[in-house]
Amino acid sequence: MARYRIVYEDEWLIVVDKPSGLLVIPTPRKETNTLTDLLNKSLDDRGIEANAYPCHRLDRETSGLIIYSKGKKAQKLLMGQFRSREVKKSYIAVVHGAVKKDSGTIESKIFNRNKNRYEAAITKYRLLRRKSDLSVLEVEPVTGRTNQIRIHLQKIGYPIVGESVYAFRKDFDLKFKRVALHAANIELKHPITGKALKFSSPLPEDIEELIKRRS
Repeated sequence: MARYRIVYEDEWLIVVDKPSGLLVIPTPRKETNTLTDLLNKSLDDRGIEANAYPCHRLDRETSGLIIYSKGKKAQKLLMGQFRSREVKKSYIAVVHGAVKKDSGTIESKIFNRNKNRYEAAITKYRLLRRKSDLSVLEVEPVTGRTNQIRIHLQKIGYPIVGESVYAFRKDFDLKFKRVALHAANIELKHPITGKALKFSSPLPEDIEELIKRRS
């Protein structure tokens, strides 16, 4: 498994570039060696008396940027920014098929299992590259529902390459070992200093190779 990379760190925040395959927090199976475990071990090893807390979600298969706070105060402030949609995130997704529109907005409710209700969800996308059997999109989730991008792209008929939960891999000739989704950019206001912060993560090699193979 590829190792995570720290993109930025100060007294209150850690911004991490997460590899695909690494869990952020344990599932009910209580896995060890999650990103949160590894970050807290690193803080302990460096003698830093703080706990690392994730401020948003990134699933196991998705690679890219995720923000952690050092301590509960910064976490609470940052999660407030996410709830009020002050944080801007964009992803790169490789999807099955030639997407017809150069840009679009998907508005479709998503079921929240924990709350047992449907909730409004909005996703914007912009076409970066179109081939006969795949397209590369820049995707911006306006809302932050669980698996929103994966669900919304499947609903408009362009599931992400490697998708196995919201689409059947066997239905497509194009194969990939994981969901071809990467958290590429994030912009936020520092929760303590108020400074504007902007971070980017380059596409990982596996997604780069997927795109090159179809060029």
